[in-house]
Amino acid sequence: MRKRRSPLLAVDAVILSPDYSRILLIRRLNDPFKNYYALPGGFVEWGETTEEACLREALEETSLNVEILDLVGVFSDPKRDPRGHVVSVAYLCRAKSYNAKASSDAKEVAWIEIHKILKGDVKLAFDHLEIIREAVKKLEEIMGVRRDDKESSNSSTNSDKSASSEEEKG
Repeated sequence: MRKRRSPLLAVDAVILSPDYSRILLIRRLNDPFKNYYALPGGFVEWGETTEEACLREALEETSLNVEILDLVGVFSDPKRDPRGHVVSVAYLCRAKSYNAKASSDAKEVAWIEIHKILKGDVKLAFDHLEIIREAVKKLEEIMGVRRDDKESSNSSTNSDKSASSEEEKG
């Protein structure tokens, strides 16, 4: 009899800034995608719900407590992770502060404006651009508004909060 193989289960947290204008990304410390930006996330531990895993991973990698706003979706393309078949459950979250600090397997953290990410200005790991696009759609549903991908950076002039720009390290 052949042994049955199953995909691994992971979570990704799309963490919005308190003013909803930015997303918190980590710069990966390890392969795959070492030095790429990525969503905070990781593998679900035995006995843990995906929601608990999302909150734990957000805290471990960014030092932030977050609140889960909604489910973004389940991302199950067998080729989404070069390590093997990993299914990710992604959540839309909101940070309660800007005081993020890199820890665990995050090299640094950065609050990056949503429109810069959507334009492709940020090199992302895995399928995280697809996840972020879906999260923005979910945010628009929740807020009842349509975000403008081309909004000027002038709309968020207060960009020097802790870990608030791509260049700033946490």
